[in-house]
Parts: sequence; C-alpha cells; structure tokens
Amino acid sequence: MKSLVAVDKAQCRIGGQALLKVEHFSIERGQHWCVFGRNGSGKTLLANLIAAKRRESSSYVSYATSFDPALDLYAVSFEEQQRLWARDNRLDISEYSSNAQDKGTVVEELIRASRARQTQDDSLFARLVEQLALKGVLSKGIRFLSSGQMRKVLIARALYAYREGAVRLLILDDPLESIDRASQEQIRNTIGASMDESFSSLQLCRRAQDILPGASHMALMRQDASGMRMVRQGILDEVMGSSEYVQIESARAQVPERLGTLLPMNAGARDDDEELIRLENVTASYGDITVLTDVNWLMTARDHVVIEGPNGCGKSTLLSLIDGENHKGYGQQVFLFSRLKGSGETIWETKKHFGVVSNELHNKYSKGWRVLDVVVSGFFDSVGLYDETGAAQIEGARSWIEALGLQQLETHYYHEISFGQQRLVLLARAMVKRPRILILDEPCVGLDDYHRQLILAVLDIIAQCAQTNILYVTHVPDEQPRCINQILRFSKHSAGGYTVEQLRQDSV
Repeated sequence: MKSLVAVDKAQCRIGGQALLKVEHFSIERGQHWCVFGRNGSGKTLLANLIAAKRRESSSYVSYATSFDPALDLYAVSFEEQQRLWARDNRLDISEYSSNAQDKGTVVEELIRASRARQTQDDSLFARLVEQLALKGVLSKGIRFLSSGQMRKVLIARALYAYREGAVRLLILDDPLESIDRASQEQIRNTIGASMDESFSSLQLCRRAQDILPGASHMALMRQDASGMRMVRQGILDEVMGSSEYVQIESARAQVPERLGTLLPMNAGARDDDEELIRLENVTASYGDITVLTDVNWLMTARDHVVIEGPNGCGKSTLLSLIDGENHKGYGQQVFLFSRLKGSGETIWETKKHFGVVSNELHNKYSKGWRVLDVVVSGFFDSVGLYDETGAAQIEGARSWIEALGLQQLETHYYHEISFGQQRLVLLARAMVKRPRILILDEPCVGLDDYHRQLILAVLDIIAQCAQTNILYVTHVPDEQPRCINQILRFSKHSAGGYTVEQLRQDSV
C-alpha cells in the first residue's frame, strides 16, 4: 500500500544557509508520529515540506492518490494562528460598521468550515466543544481569543475535519504550548481519545513531557556541522531507548561568560521602596465583555513578579494597560514610576522604561528583517528598523546576540529561523536598552529544555546584576526564574471579568 506521505532524498535550505537532509521518511494511514528535536533542528522545515509549503515539496514529497494537502492537512501551530489572525485583520470592516465592531471569523464558523454542509456531525461537534471547554467562545471572533484559546479551537477544527474518501493528516506543532494546566489536560485527553487508524498525525515536539498519548512512532532531528538531519526513526519505545535520544535529551545549558560584562553590578544603588507600578480599582472591558474588574496592585523596586491565571483571564490585557499599548489605561488610577499615566508624557516616554517579549510582539514581525535588525530595533521601540543606527548601538546588539548564543544567526532573516530562536532574539531586543522593567509574556513558549534553562538562568542574572525588574507571565507554575518574590494571581470577580490577588512568594 502506498504511504499517505513520503519524503525521499530531500535537500531543503533556509535562506541559502541551513540545510535539511532527509534520506527517507514516510507516514502510513493510522500512524501517529512524534518528530523530536531541539530548537533549530529542522522540525518545522520538515513539516512545511510535507505540507507542500516549500517550493521543493513537489520534487521530494509524494502523496497517496486520495490525499490532497490543500484539503486534507490541518495544522495546529503558532504560524497557523498568525495566518488566521492576519487574514481577519486584512478583512476587518469595523471602521465602516455602525457600532465600530467587526467580529470577523467566529469560532463556530471556523470549526464547522472543515466539513462540507452535508457531512456536518452535530454530535461530534458538541463532544469536542465539551471536551475542550469551548462553549463560552463559540460566538467570539478568533481575533479576540487568547493564544491558548485559539490553540484549542485549532485542535477542535483538526479533529472535526472530514472529507469523504480521504484520510486526514494533522500537524501538531507543540500543541501544549501557551496553555494553562487545566487546558493541557483537556487537550491530552481529547487528542488521546481521538487517535485511531482513521487519520494520521505528526507532532513536532521539543520536550519529552509534551509527547502526546497515542503516539506510535518517533523520528529524531538534530543539527550539527553538516546541517539538519533525521538521525533515527521507528517505533516510539525503541527510539526513546536509543543513544541518539539520550544525547538530545540530556543536553544542559550554560550561561555564556560574556553576559556578566553586559550587566554592571549596580543593583545595590536602587531604592527598594520605589514604586514602579501602582493600580487602584482598574477595570477594562471591550463592548459588553468585561475583562478586568477592580484590579489593585503595587510593584516596587524590590519585586520580581510572576503573573498566574488561566487562558483568557486578561493577563495580556493587564500588561498592555501598563506598557502604553492599550488606551484603556488612560483616565484610570494607573501610576508608573509614581506618575499618573496620561499626565503629559508621550507613549515613547512610557515605552523607554519597558523591554517586552510577548506573543503579540512576536506576531508583528514580518518578512524582510535580519536578526541584527530586530535586536537593534529595541533601541527605538519599533517593529523593524527605520532609524539611523550608530556604531555603539550595533555593538550593543551584537553583544546581546552573542550572550544568548545566537551569533551564527546574526545575518539570517528573522522569519527563517525557528520559533524558539525567534524568542531568544526578542529577549536580546528587549534588553539592549537596559529597561527598568522587563515584561516577559510566556517567554519560554516554543523553547526546548536547553533553551528554557538558558532563558531562566539569564533572567536570574539580570535580576541580580542589573537595575531591571522582572514581570513574568507563565502557565507553568514550576517554570519561572528563582528571583521571583511576588505572585499576582488572577481569579474570577463576582461582578464579571477577573481581578487579582497579590501574594508574597514565600507565603504561598
């Protein structure tokens, strides 16, 4: 029987530099593969090759007669989220609407569109909505979902999809990333219960703990001096017992020595009682939807804060009220560095105090910018580089690029490097101007264990050595820098929306 998908003697380059080589790889109907490897090992490139998104696909990839990648392949990934969000933004007609609102594509429409009208299955649809807890967002526009909510919607769409006479292939690019713990369990249970011989799947995975139940096969990817390649493949248990797997899994990060020279020991010069952020009875709503209610919070110079809460509770909204991106922060009791927000300062005067790493910023960078350009743009708080750049700024950017082990990527285009590598580039961009507050909205999303260890170690050094305070958002309670000493925990408010509780780390 012919494979559903087969890759033979493939050679695929990114930007004429990194080379992926695959001698042979195939997916049979009913097989559920886990492609495992560190950041930059070629997992996403292989998936794009299989999905017919590369011009080389027609030369190296063959499909079963009944399989059409344009109709039968469904992706769950940050890239797919970005594509759908960008499409809705292009089609936005809110400025022509009487109520200045345009929902765009709503959740139920997106999921049901994966089947023809005559093959709609209301029972399956209801079961997926219940299993993934999507009832509350079915009528929402996808642009107004959190990253975690959107991830669950894409999973529901992929599992609901059907075309008569065809076999589906699901590409799951780290489906548990950017997801709170309860949602992770929902996703694991839903996918695990759905995996059978009626379709095939390809999970791209960076961490052993994220391998989905029901995976039957594994392929290992690695990058070395010769490029990116598949070093082993076969039955899951056999591959996980191999020396190649142990070598990938056992790598441990070391903080580059260069980092210490970038962060002078000046933390002792600050006043620990200085107020950095103070919110008093702050609220935020969008139309009839209340997001935040009666938020009170004080962050001083002694505090390094972790923000905890479920997907969709308003964590990103709270951050945007602070750093100048959200106009709803004006006219409220929002104090930054003891000054009422909106009392005469410009947005650029606000932004100069903040370095940011977030999904929203990640989504804004499009094609055309090299890694060095992205890092230098941090000096100007711009998305892209449009100002004249001095030698000192270039040198400062290169120092941070080297400190995070990215020097080999300096001339690469940002959109051509892996998602995890892009995350590290954004951290370098955030730190070049030595911000007073470093906002990290899920900075470890898309990173393997090696790079997560590196990020967390770097943040602890920043907190210890620099006059920079950490504001850290995560869905993983045990994945945060050791410097954290305050918790801001979201909980539902009786009047609607969410509020926060401020706790000391040692009291929890």
